[in-house]
Amino acid sequence: MIRTVYALRLLLAAALAAFSWAAHAQLSIEITGAGAARIPVIIPVFENEGALPRGVSDVVRADLERSGLFSLVDLGLTALPERTVPDLPSLRARGADAVLTGTVVPQADGRYEVRFRLFDTQKQTELGALALRMAPAQNRATGHRIADFVYEKLTGQPGYFSTRIAYVVKSGKDRYELQIADADGMNAQTALASREPIISPAWAPDGQRLAYVSFEAKKPVVYVHTLATGQRHVVANFKGSNSAPAWAPDGKRLAVVLTKDGQSQMYVLNADGSGVQRLASSSGIDTEPAWSPDGEWIYFTSDRGGSPQIYRIPSGGGAPQRVTFEGGYNVTPRPSPDGRSLAYVTRNDGRFQVAVMDLSSRQTTILTDSARDESPSFAPNGRMILYATVSGGRGVLAAVSSDGRVKQRLSVQAADVREPSWGPLPRQ
Repeated sequence: MIRTVYALRLLLAAALAAFSWAAHAQLSIEITGAGAARIPVIIPVFENEGALPRGVSDVVRADLERSGLFSLVDLGLTALPERTVPDLPSLRARGADAVLTGTVVPQADGRYEVRFRLFDTQKQTELGALALRMAPAQNRATGHRIADFVYEKLTGQPGYFSTRIAYVVKSGKDRYELQIADADGMNAQTALASREPIISPAWAPDGQRLAYVSFEAKKPVVYVHTLATGQRHVVANFKGSNSAPAWAPDGKRLAVVLTKDGQSQMYVLNADGSGVQRLASSSGIDTEPAWSPDGEWIYFTSDRGGSPQIYRIPSGGGAPQRVTFEGGYNVTPRPSPDGRSLAYVTRNDGRFQVAVMDLSSRQTTILTDSARDESPSFAPNGRMILYATVSGGRGVLAAVSSDGRVKQRLSVQAADVREPSWGPLPRQ
């Protein structure tokens, strides 16, 4: 029953064992599967890149290769200056469909300008150009932005390399840390450290705030945390349990699950904690809300029909509609950014795996081959799904493409990592 599932999640968060962990530890990424048809690209060392304290082009290459959509054609250490058009037929003959050229130009204020151009070797045309200013320490952020540029020009979808992820690491006997990192697992920073469990981080649409549940008060309480300042405030601290925060697309409201009136039911409130309104009444447990991208629906998990299944309800209240019918256990609904599909966790032959449903056809595909998956979270372009699973007896994060072809695993050595949430595209 869903009561047991929810209780187990809380117990799991309280019982994860790990080692003494440093706050600067990074997630390491292992690529375990790649897409079948990849775009061959050349990403050379940028001209004058040696003037930088740390490189940029290597970040671009790592991002594109990790996506599973690109294969890198090696030019060795040859630089292709941004100011000239390369020999496109020759590069095409070497197997490349696209090539990036770049030049690093020092500025009088100690900053650098990175100029780059992207070319299609088949059509022998320029696909676009850009110049980015960067401080010496911004090599990774600049590399991610360049990779986003290449990704979008070659796939037609926004890149996700400049986004951030949130997750919880359990270290030692009683230390929990809410971590924020780049999408590649680097630049990890601690947003909150506590001796009590932290669960359910959820990004606000502006990418500047996180809602989460902390047990600091010896009970689950929902907070909203502003990352830039470190300031936070209580959103829900009612009698009983306060859990499962989910942001509305407007960033002004949250759906939460409260037990203040009995068993777990869904409510909507303002981001400052005011205006609490009950969304629905059920004889069962309603939990794990998630808003549709257009704000019209809230998807949720409920055992009102006898087993945990996924439903949706108009965000202003109304009659719930059942969404999943196959299988006896379907939980944690997460709509895709375009609203066309739904990721969730399903029980399949005794294994708990990430599945995705096409909401128009209701066709479902199981994406993972692991056995203890939880907490799926879409990348903001819908291409990848981040989730938590268990490997070697400890919690790790993993990612799978929405078609199941690309697989990755992210972990901190000897530590337990859980509760992932993928942040929105950064606002330029």
